Amino acid sequence: MEQEKQEKELSMNEYEQVRREKLIKLSAMGVDPYGGRFADSKSAAVEASAAIKEKYDPENEEQVVRGAGRIVLHRDIGKLIFITLRDWTGTIQVGLSKNLLGETWAAAKLLDLGDIIGVQGTLGKTKTGEVTIWATEMKLLCKATLPPPGKWHGLQDVEQRYRQRYVDLFSNPEVMGTFKDRVAIIGTVRDYLRGRGFLEVETPMMQSIAGGAAARPFVTHHNALDLELYLRIAPELYLKRLLVGGMERVFEINRNFRNEGISTQHNPEFTMCELYQAYADYNVMMDLMEELVCQLVRERSADMKLEFAGGVIDYSKPWARKTYAELFAEHVGCEMSDIAAVRAKARKLEMEEKHMSDTVAVNEVFEELVEDKLVNPTFVKDYPAELCPLTKRKAGDETIAERFELFVAGMEIANAYTELNDPKIQEKNFRIQLAGQEETMAVMDDDFVTALKYGMPPAGGMGFGVDRLVMLLTNSSSIRDVILFPLMRPSGE
Repeated sequence: MEQEKQEKELSMNEYEQVRREKLIKLSAMGVDPYGGRFADSKSAAVEASAAIKEKYDPENEEQVVRGAGRIVLHRDIGKLIFITLRDWTGTIQVGLSKNLLGETWAAAKLLDLGDIIGVQGTLGKTKTGEVTIWATEMKLLCKATLPPPGKWHGLQDVEQRYRQRYVDLFSNPEVMGTFKDRVAIIGTVRDYLRGRGFLEVETPMMQSIAGGAAARPFVTHHNALDLELYLRIAPELYLKRLLVGGMERVFEINRNFRNEGISTQHNPEFTMCELYQAYADYNVMMDLMEELVCQLVRERSADMKLEFAGGVIDYSKPWARKTYAELFAEHVGCEMSDIAAVRAKARKLEMEEKHMSDTVAVNEVFEELVEDKLVNPTFVKDYPAELCPLTKRKAGDETIAERFELFVAGMEIANAYTELNDPKIQEKNFRIQLAGQEETMAVMDDDFVTALKYGMPPAGGMGFGVDRLVMLLTNSSSIRDVILFPLMRPSGE
């Protein structure tokens, strides 16, 4: 408490100066302020704090343990110093005593909040019931020359948290928990798909043609080949080439890049899971996605309900499956086929609808008036075909595509198709799609059309946003809260 009070009165430069003076003193004492390994081949391994607490046995007064971590609490009461070490599993209290440490005591008196140390000692409990390592050995492993944020509140400034994630992680345990959850979620997704016979593959990040989605790409250049390339906006066309090649179930979890805006739901670099299954369709993809997400929710909630953004999402099966047209009529108040009424709605929403095709106007109104109403998981299926150039048309109605999007809490989480495998129709759709694009982007992927001519089995395909799924499962209100290093504007702008 006293140390923290004193440090609050110092400027950052003064903080650093005081700590550098201690560093010089430590070096003069023969202490390496940046230490070495605390555990090596000649000594016991360092144990995690959670494991140390779990193994405490009140009947055994001779339990010797080794731990290491960052000092997050520091209380110096003369000949005894109580510190709390934090590692990525939690915290453990350490008692440093002049009587037990001997020559190391002088170095112990120069410790600060934020320093990383290793300790070995006997496990016991204080009078207040706190499991404590009574250190007989202490080694400074890294001297922190800048102090950590305040111990009670951690790093609070949102912008600073994203810019200095390394501080955010060690000062805010709940943030560490979120990213450990993210790792576990992705692990479950992999296990789920592998368990159903899917092969995990890798496809190019740099592509000569930006395809697979309608989005603005990042442009780069390969010097040796003098070739303009694009960071991929989607892996779709390459994954479907693998279907042609006979890999009947494939998936990829990796980055996509879209040169577009930043918001609480969008980061230009984001993680997608995209998968394809031969001899399936969009109904199979609905079943697969529902089962996968329910498994993830079940691991976190017995009643299949999770809090998100101040509300509660109910993931209980069965999920709603409604057509685009019926949701449009329900929430917009007119039929999507009534173009005059749709355009009137668009004008009321201050949209520049005059330059939009009928279908685009319909979709703009849908996005504005329908999507945020879809709170509990809802599959929106059977989209207007004009919006879906890579999708098989519905039998008996060429104006409807066998596509669905999954919405939860008003966010699009997944997008899936019954895949188009007719090369003639695919080429025609590509030409229509490219007609409205910039000249540099209006490039046909002729090789993909060629691949289809060799024959692609009927298939269902789906992509879902890993970052948004993690947001839902961890009750994180911004995509930046679940991406370790989100893209930021330059500091000061």
